[in-house]
Amino acid sequence: MGAAGTPRAPAETVRGVIGTSLYMVLATADESGRPWSSPVYFAHLDCREFFWVSSPEAAHSRNILVRPEVGIAVFDSSAPIGTGQGVYMSAVAAPVDRADLERAIEVFSRRSMLHGGHAWTADDVDAASGTALYRAVPDAHWILAKDGRPDHRVRVDLT
Repeated sequence: MGAAGTPRAPAETVRGVIGTSLYMVLATADESGRPWSSPVYFAHLDCREFFWVSSPEAAHSRNILVRPEVGIAVFDSSAPIGTGQGVYMSAVAAPVDRADLERAIEVFSRRSMLHGGHAWTADDVDAASGTALYRAVPDAHWILAKDGRPDHRVRVDLT
């Protein structure tokens, strides 16, 4: 709900859910289509770019290399039954390339420190560290319509 109990605009709902959540569920598939999902701590840039740190050996990281199309869900898992709202996204993911590494690390570090984590550097996400920084760019965002119909999602334009 927005001010004075009025319903939030869909874009405001998307920004609110993503802004208050620490983890997103990243859904990937391997080369044969076998699905895998993983909760990952994330940072975002205006709900249009999502960043996380993972081992390149993790199942979801290996899957992204062969199938960069991913699904993402962000939601408050502590919401009482029937009251929760989630954001659903289809996206394309990849390891962050060298040209964009400084900007991506800055985005990830800022949110990490906001939540009690540490500042990240390029050394934290290089081959020697055993971790890499990943990025997903959604091509669409959806939320539940909350109109009484089960699983009725509506597309949300963030412009």
